Amino acid sequence: MNASVAIQSLPETSDDEELIRIVDEVIAYIKSTGLTCYVGPFETAIEGDYDELMDIVKECQHIAIRAGAPSVAAYIKVTYRPEGDVLTIDKKVTKHHQ
Repeated sequence: MNASVAIQSLPETSDDEELIRIVDEVIAYIKSTGLTCYVGPFETAIEGDYDELMDIVKECQHIAIRAGAPSVAAYIKVTYRPEGDVLTIDKKVTKHHQ
């Protein structure tokens, strides 16, 4: 695993319920990839291969639009180590959730 990504999708919506519905669709897609992910209150972290993660980030935007958002903003954080592994989600947060 040479990369991890944190993505916050912010679809344009008319109300909070619609925002939650669309974000839930994005999260469902991320979970369906089978990659390790961690859903937090502001963003979802995903770990895997850099190129695969970049494709997932792109698809998250398409999913929000297909779900009905007229536009979507995304805030992305990326850690990439082409030669070696990055810190895992498990190493970063498990000790805080026991």
